[in-house]
Amino acid sequence: MAYGQQEKKHRDDSEQPELIERLVGINRVAKVVKGGRRFGFAALVVVGDGKGRVGYGHGKAKEVPEAIKKATDQAKRKMIRVPLREGRTLHHDVFGKDGAGKVFLRSAPAGKGIIAGGPMRAVFEVLGIQDIVAKAIGSNNPYSMVNATFAALKDTQSPRHVANRRNKKVSDIVSNREVGMTTLAADAGE
Repeated sequence: MAYGQQEKKHRDDSEQPELIERLVGINRVAKVVKGGRRFGFAALVVVGDGKGRVGYGHGKAKEVPEAIKKATDQAKRKMIRVPLREGRTLHHDVFGKDGAGKVFLRSAPAGKGIIAGGPMRAVFEVLGIQDIVAKAIGSNNPYSMVNATFAALKDTQSPRHVANRRNKKVSDIVSNREVGMTTLAADAGE
């Protein structure tokens, strides 16, 4: 390898942010053929940078490592950006649905932690969320849960985006949110 090529390769590695990968599930699948069964493997992987970008992928192959590699490559291609409040939770509560899988995601105060099960927890960890309360309703199939979680995350909007759409200031949107929260707290106390 020439010096210039090595230098270029090193530069590309430094530009790529460090990604966190989580294996959500592996399934052994069988194909029945004339001589018996042929086994293969299907892998579901989530990838994120811990700073608001996350993606998921599904890969199938004859061997487990190859299936995981295919799923990881697909996850890196399908990454989305999710707006986070203070870099630790969602801006608002959101509902997501995919087939029979339904999830409800709620923003949480600092120190609450990730209260979510199975595949949803993996998505939140690689996304960089530290405080969230999530509930899976309906199917507990990992594929449905991950798809529903991503459907919900795609629906989240930052106050800046909402303010631009409504031609208002960000402070107006955020102050309304705080007023609404105090009203809800007061109503719950009565």
